Amino acid sequence: MSTSSTAPSPLDVVVAGGHGQIALLLEQRLADAGHRVRGIVRNPDHEVDLARVGAETVVLDLEKAGVDDLADVVRGADAVVFAAGGGPESGVARKETVDKGAAILLAEAAEAAGVRRYVMVSSMGTAQADPDSDDVFQVYLRAKAAADADLRRRDLDWTIVRPGRLTDDPGTGSVALGSDVGYGEIPRADVAHVLAAVLETPASAGHVVEAVSGQNPVAEAVSAL
Repeated sequence: MSTSSTAPSPLDVVVAGGHGQIALLLEQRLADAGHRVRGIVRNPDHEVDLARVGAETVVLDLEKAGVDDLADVVRGADAVVFAAGGGPESGVARKETVDKGAAILLAEAAEAAGVRRYVMVSSMGTAQADPDSDDVFQVYLRAKAAADADLRRRDLDWTIVRPGRLTDDPGTGSVALGSDVGYGEIPRADVAHVLAAVLETPASAGHVVEAVSGQNPVAEAVSAL
């Protein structure tokens, strides 16, 4: 499928978890493309890193904020992106409060503020999560699955992107996207590229896509959804 050469209209995008590795890459890509991007962070010291990639900073603790607090932040935006996470060193509790709870809070705030577009950074493997395990990774997968399920039932223009195993390799600009692409790796830079393309492609709404490294240029892969 051919893609249009016409540049997309500038967007106003709010990224929850704005200091994460994928988030910073996404913010820079969006800013470089002429979009306004605001990153939500807990730590005001992270403002310098967001400014470096061209993003504005909103200081707000998603584990303590209420729906109205977050709605005030996202109101007027064209889209929100959930890229927050409890982190690999966090325990079970933060999988529930961040990976699940904050994702649901963002959806509630988007609805309250009238922001229809919601892009979720999820994970491959959520369907295979062990329902009885106390292993932190299994709890993480269950939290992501619950957040995805909550979003899918809402009347929002959502897209859920489920990357494979993340690496810090340089981005290639080529991916495999689909409902079942098989487990694999993908550089964080390519995930950010996919997220940006999804935001610029309204027709990608309503899709749940797995993402790993592949042979298809990102723009073409997203346009084919």
